[in-house]
Amino acid sequence: MSNNENNATQVIVLPYHGQGHMNTMVQFAKRLAWKGVHVTIATTFNTIQQMKLNISSYNSITLEPIYDDTDDSTLHIKDRMARFEAEAASNLTRVLEAKKQQQALNKKCLLVYHGSLNWALVVAHQQNVAGAAFFTAASASFACYYYLHLESQGKGVDLEELPSILPPPKVIVQKLPKSFLAYGDNNSHNNNNNNNNNNNNNNMGLHPLVLWLLKDYGNSVKADFVLLNSFDKLEEEAIKWISNICSVKTIGPTIPSTYLDKQIENDVDYGFNQYKPTNEDCMKWLDTKEANSVVYIAFGSVARLSVEQMAEIAKALDHSSKSFIWVVRETEKEKLPVDLVEKISGQGMVVPWAPQLEVLAHDAVGCFVSHCGWNSTIEALSFGVPILAMPQFLDQLVDAHFVDRVWGVGIAPTVDENDLVTQEEISRCLDEMMGGGPEGEKIKKNVAMWKELTKEALDKGGSSDKHIDEIIEWLSSS
Repeated sequence: MSNNENNATQVIVLPYHGQGHMNTMVQFAKRLAWKGVHVTIATTFNTIQQMKLNISSYNSITLEPIYDDTDDSTLHIKDRMARFEAEAASNLTRVLEAKKQQQALNKKCLLVYHGSLNWALVVAHQQNVAGAAFFTAASASFACYYYLHLESQGKGVDLEELPSILPPPKVIVQKLPKSFLAYGDNNSHNNNNNNNNNNNNNNMGLHPLVLWLLKDYGNSVKADFVLLNSFDKLEEEAIKWISNICSVKTIGPTIPSTYLDKQIENDVDYGFNQYKPTNEDCMKWLDTKEANSVVYIAFGSVARLSVEQMAEIAKALDHSSKSFIWVVRETEKEKLPVDLVEKISGQGMVVPWAPQLEVLAHDAVGCFVSHCGWNSTIEALSFGVPILAMPQFLDQLVDAHFVDRVWGVGIAPTVDENDLVTQEEISRCLDEMMGGGPEGEKIKKNVAMWKELTKEALDKGGSSDKHIDEIIEWLSSS
């Protein structure tokens, strides 16, 4: 359908401006554009500067600045979000009005907004524009969050009504790090203890930021669609449960086409990068390694490991003698055990950033030690790389449950009484997954199966491809 059939159809995409959130929504925008839809990405000034060169080849994608974030860094997250909402809502109204005027008769206009930006749906409906909430978490996590939202509102659902393959939903809120808690309401949470005690009694004792997060999922039922970066065969039971709540469409994996269906020409990366690319040495080094011999270690752009956990990982690498690429952000580098890292430097590379898609696609990589953020998880599935699951907080624990117990594509190691995954446990998991034993072979068989199914979902006529076409057809109807 890469023709001009839908050129008059207008879709405005409003991402949340974090790396992982941007990646998935920009990729969805590129797929819509390839199918003939005119897409406007409404985002911040800084984001546009980082994207300008990368999507210049997509003629039907335009970038629209709706918020000046050049002096945002000193603001508390609550203040930053309030300022973003106030300024962006006004500018988004202007954008929607303009796009409606460009829209062909008898065709709808659609705002695809990140699920955390609920105010955007209000703006859209005020302009008689349809709204689709885009969630970047797994369908299983969506189900758990929505269940917790209902429970926090005194509208609990019997646990037996949830899909049996889900972990207990409260696992999401049982392991919140101090770095996360620090993002809470810096006024009411810290200063109004009496009020907070009352609120906690009414809301299961949950942290204010968790309640804020749950509200996003609760508001999703007001959207015309809910879009999920997943595909039907991957999370069939969770998707079926969600479909009883809202109109849900799975449209993933939102990974550049070159790596999966190969339908979109020159779609080789996400088109957005907050970090300075430094991939040449990394990829040249991988080219010297044998197939399935390298351990890739990365914990995303937010998770903060303890000094003790970093040491256990380093000791496990030393013990295993396996080649490795270990991504450690500059802000986390001081936690590394210097002497031990120097000792194992001949085995691999410690880098501040790596081109994760290219790394996971490389034949040399045999295991991904991951925090199990959803983007990382679905990327590993798409490339057929086994996962050593070390989730840190929130829905990462749900993803790890599925990696280990549902899909069988990796191992979630045991955490000790000090909340550490020890050297011995990491070494055991690496040996099982990268060795030639029965458990490792079973995992490799499973990842190979899921690798093919991810491609199938986006191929012409696949489940996600059909769902995207259904959205376009709905927009084209009167």
